Amino acid sequence: MKLFKHFLLAASLIAGIAPLAQAAEQKLVTIGFQKGSGLLALLKAQGTLEKSLSATQQQVRWIEFPAGPQMLEALNTGSIDFGSTGAPPPVFGQAAGIDLLYVGAEPAPVHSEAIFVSKDSPLRDVKQLKGKKVAFQKGSGSHFLLLVALQKAGLSMRDITPIYLAPAEARAAFVSGKIDAWVVWDPYFASAQQAYQVRVLADYAGLPLANGFYLASRKFAGQSPQLLSAVLGQIREAGTWANKHPKEIAALVGPLTGLPPDIVAIWQGRSRYGAVPVTSDIVANQQRVADAFYQQKLIPKPVVVAGSVWTWKPATP
Repeated sequence: MKLFKHFLLAASLIAGIAPLAQAAEQKLVTIGFQKGSGLLALLKAQGTLEKSLSATQQQVRWIEFPAGPQMLEALNTGSIDFGSTGAPPPVFGQAAGIDLLYVGAEPAPVHSEAIFVSKDSPLRDVKQLKGKKVAFQKGSGSHFLLLVALQKAGLSMRDITPIYLAPAEARAAFVSGKIDAWVVWDPYFASAQQAYQVRVLADYAGLPLANGFYLASRKFAGQSPQLLSAVLGQIREAGTWANKHPKEIAALVGPLTGLPPDIVAIWQGRSRYGAVPVTSDIVANQQRVADAFYQQKLIPKPVVVAGSVWTWKPATP
C-alpha cells in the first residue's frame, strides 16, 4: 500500500505540477468512474488528483456510474467533464448526438469480458444461442462482444432475444434462470465464475478487439487542455505501474469493491492498464466498431470517429 502511495506521488510530479498551475479557468473538474473498475477508481481512492491540484485551488468531484452508457448520458448533460468506458458507449453516444471527444485509449480486453451460461445449461457454443434470451448492458463492450461472436458463428443479433439489463439486474435474472446467457465484464464476470462455476462460450480471443477509451466533453477539452493532458499523464503513469504490480493492485482494489480476494485476484490477473494517445490505428479500429453497429441497424446513423478525436501529446518522462 505504501509503495503505491509513493508511486502516485511520483506520478503526479511526472505528469507535471506546472501544467496544472497553468490549467484553464475551470475550478471544479467532475470525473465519472465505475466502482472499483479501472485506474480512475484507484486514483479517486488515493486522492492523487486532488493533491496535484491543491496549489491551484482546483477541486475534483467524482461521480460513480454502473456502466459506460449511463456515464455518457452525464457527459452529455454536462454533469461530468471526463470519464472512461469501453468502445461501444461513445459510438452510441455519437449516434445520439453527444458532442464527446476521444482523448486517450486503453488496451483492448481479451479475457476480462465473456459470454457465459450456467454450469447446468445444455448450451455449449455460441451457435446454440439462436432463439435464446441473452442479457447484457446495451451499448457496452459486452454488446460488441456479443455482436462479433454471433457474426463469427454465422448469426446476427436478430437471431437471439436481447435482454437489456445493467449488471446487477442481469445477475438476478441469471441466478433465477430467466435468461439463457449473460454477457458482462469483470469484476462481474469473475464473480459469476467463482459463485456459479459458469461455462464460458466466448471471450474476445480470436475476435475483433475493441479498445477502452478516456472521454471528455468538447467544452472541457477546449477550456482546460493542459489540465486534461496532466490528468491523462497521471493515468498513464499509474497504468505503467499497475501492469508491473498486479498483487499490489489487487490489494488496493479489494477494499474498494468489497469483493473476496480470490475474485479480485482472477479479475486483476487478466486486466491490462494504461493510457495512450488515440492514434490513427486506434481510430480505424474504433471506426470498425461503429460500422459494425450501424450495419446491424443498432445505431440510427453512421458515425465518424476521426472527427471526435483530441490529440494528446504526452510529456516525456
